[in-house]
Amino acid sequence: QLWLTFAPVADKISAYFHISLEMVNWLSIVYLLISIPFGLVATWVLDSVGLRCAVILSAGLNMTGSIIRMFSVMKFMSLGSQNYWYLFAGQCLCALAQPLVIFSPTKLAAAVVPWFPDHQRATANMISSMSNPLGILIANVLSPILVPEGKHIPLMLGVYAIPAVTACALAALGIHEKVPPTPPSASATNSTSQPFLTGIKMLLRNKPYIILAVCFGGGIGMFTCFSALQKQILCEKGYSNVFAGLNGALFTVFGLLGAFLLGLYVDRTRNFIESTKICFCLSALASIVFAVASRFRGQAIALAIASSVFGFFGFAMYPIAMELAVECSYPVGEGTSTGLIFVARGSHCMLASPHSQIEGVILMILLQALTVRVSEDPSSTCALDQDGALDWTTPVLVLAGLCSAMACFYVIFFHTDYKRLNAETN
Repeated sequence: QLWLTFAPVADKISAYFHISLEMVNWLSIVYLLISIPFGLVATWVLDSVGLRCAVILSAGLNMTGSIIRMFSVMKFMSLGSQNYWYLFAGQCLCALAQPLVIFSPTKLAAAVVPWFPDHQRATANMISSMSNPLGILIANVLSPILVPEGKHIPLMLGVYAIPAVTACALAALGIHEKVPPTPPSASATNSTSQPFLTGIKMLLRNKPYIILAVCFGGGIGMFTCFSALQKQILCEKGYSNVFAGLNGALFTVFGLLGAFLLGLYVDRTRNFIESTKICFCLSALASIVFAVASRFRGQAIALAIASSVFGFFGFAMYPIAMELAVECSYPVGEGTSTGLIFVARGSHCMLASPHSQIEGVILMILLQALTVRVSEDPSSTCALDQDGALDWTTPVLVLAGLCSAMACFYVIFFHTDYKRLNAETN
């Protein structure tokens, strides 16, 4: 949840540290920027060094970054008007940790690093993958509760440091083995994973994988933008920080439910492609409903329903698409095949507004550039600066349009064989 600490209370952070909302957004965008180059390093670490070292390194970076963020509110460490850079430095370290965690679920569930048999992979991947959305849920709900006023920001930073320190201790003391003593599947016994550089070359020549990476990476980038920018999108129409946080919580809770149900279904039916295509289309429809409803006041129920549906189908395809990436790219290593998708995701989100990796980065910048300054509105709950509030009508419609276009492209052009399952069968 560390990357989204500040987005739900962006106006309070802006006032407390005397910085612009754009600078607050960069505390999220830096995750996307750093994960683009370091994502490649993370894939090598997972496939070459191992899962245990990756998790311990990630936990250590998160703990160090969360502690450095606290320096910004400690008087004896004060840099005066430059305290913001403590936050930024801490976010950079936490951003280095993120790829190591996000890229690991398929590695954990896969046959090559053999923790689970083939009929449990999608479920295992779903459980581990959903830790990231669960963190988003916690941040969306917890940050507005902890910071009703700017003076409570030190408390928020301290609360978020506790799980980071705890996770580091658990990782260092609790993880002892790289693989289980008994391989649970045939392919787990005989690894055919390709060397890292060979795997990269194979992926770049794999048409189904490229389509999946572009479409699914873009989808993740859009979900990242939605989570990071939701408060700023809704406040201009009079919706409170608390409602935006609850809306984000619904988005994530229903996403966890959807991922759980679809994971169980796919484990039994192996309908990876059909499931992801249906979920992508329904997610696109929900994004359109949200884009329209968010432009009107008093549409809390419609927004809550749209967010719930968006999360249910959007997050549901998240772990399944990770497994599908492995299936269409086998025998490339799981860390490499899933890692490149998340690198692509970063660039999409950055275009939209300064917070999301290649697709995320592009998307976050683009969306923020499309906002329009509007005069002060008495019903607005945004923290106004001297130039007025931001109108997000054009950005949210663009976001919905991009989501719909990617869904159509994916449905029409993505086709692949289940290479890993076929190899195990043979």
